[in-house]
Amino acid sequence: ICGLEVAEAVFAHLDPENPEIETTYNEGDEVEAGTVFATLKGYADVLLTGERVALNLMQRMSGVATLTRAYVKAVEGTNATIVDTRKTTPGLRMLEKYAVTVGGGRNHRFGLDDGVLIKDNHIALAGGITRAVSAAKLKVGHLHKIEVEISNWAQLREAIEAGADIVLLDNQTPEEARKLVEMARSLNPNVLLEASGGMDLDRVRFFAEAGVDLISVGRLTHSARALDISFKIQTG
Repeated sequence: ICGLEVAEAVFAHLDPENPEIETTYNEGDEVEAGTVFATLKGYADVLLTGERVALNLMQRMSGVATLTRAYVKAVEGTNATIVDTRKTTPGLRMLEKYAVTVGGGRNHRFGLDDGVLIKDNHIALAGGITRAVSAAKLKVGHLHKIEVEISNWAQLREAIEAGADIVLLDNQTPEEARKLVEMARSLNPNVLLEASGGMDLDRVRFFAEAGVDLISVGRLTHSARALDISFKIQTG
């Protein structure tokens, strides 16, 4: 369950003193189908006006949290952390990323100003990884991390030698990722390693066992199925 406080805020916006809301479960609790997790008592016009918006947000957020929880469980026992991406629904990034944390995952960047992620297009425009990293270091403060996306051993070495804090292993097979992890650790044991690209539930544990620190999963927010949550009114 995710989005209880958001749903409460929807109704509070319509009437700060109505309805009375009583929840029987907390954010992040796992429930079975058919579970009643909240009751509301108030004026019909307030309930009916807020119903659809509250349900839409809760269904979306609960779906994201549920899918995230499945990924987190899939990598239990490893050192890998599941993180999200910026592939979020327009206007809902804050809520969807919050839902990821409720599901047990962690947030990647919220925006371009949170950290530097140098991808293939940036590398091409800068004329190479070393130039891209050097340019980034001149632009950002010392508290900002610099991450570089790589696809082979030569790029991995260049990124680490250029001073990247994090290296993103993109679209690798689990075996390729394992080899790159070993190579990276030999160059800099402290560099953070992230894997991404086609991370479905059937594959994610193989990458976790390859030794990466982070696994970014775009589908947590761009492909999560909304949970079926209904709103029933009783009178009397």
